[in-house]
Amino acid sequence: MKVFAISDFHLSNVVNKPMDLFGASWENHFSAIKQDWINKVADDDIVLICGDFSWAMQGQDVLADFAVFDGLKGSKVIIRGNHDYWWNTISQVRALLPNNFFAIQNDCLRLGNVLLFGTRGWICPEDNNPMSEHDNKIYLREIERFKLSLNSMNGQRLPNDRVICMMHFPPFNSRYQDSAFIRLLIENDVDTVVYGHLHGKDCRAELIVKKYGITFYLTSCDLLCNKLVEIT
Repeated sequence: MKVFAISDFHLSNVVNKPMDLFGASWENHFSAIKQDWINKVADDDIVLICGDFSWAMQGQDVLADFAVFDGLKGSKVIIRGNHDYWWNTISQVRALLPNNFFAIQNDCLRLGNVLLFGTRGWICPEDNNPMSEHDNKIYLREIERFKLSLNSMNGQRLPNDRVICMMHFPPFNSRYQDSAFIRLLIENDVDTVVYGHLHGKDCRAELIVKKYGITFYLTSCDLLCNKLVEIT
């Protein structure tokens, strides 16, 4: 069983928000992702999709975006991104999911010996740049959701399990400094994190960062040249 990750598809099969407005890397971007997926992924593999799946506004509208995954192999695991406006209660989300799609929210999913947990996250505090009251409120709320997911993971964890944290926002600030998310990851002996959210040709973020005894994978599809990254 291999684990791959990618994120930030921003699919728009119903909503008219084509991503190629943002540059050549977005032209026919999902066709490139799909071909790479076909080349890499086997039936028993896992693909992690770290948020911003679709521009759809309503649950019914996202069905057309799920449909483009017909025939693609592997178990697909998604978390919510900040632009996943279609995402409602977790029971409503799960009712929409096709076969072999799974959603995580305040809990943990086991697939074989792989445990997957996490939360959307939010911007993390920066030195000498105080967070707004609004951002701080969301940050603190996401930390509590992260704790719920961690507790679910720890309740299932066995000695030989492989544990992977999924987030949409990075769990650190622009300088890769620690945060409440990082401290919780360290305390709970989690050594692998996948995240997305960061985009664009001017993005200075590194695709793989090793710090705090943790390997962090940035999985935004445009930065990965529309190819899945294997989480090793």
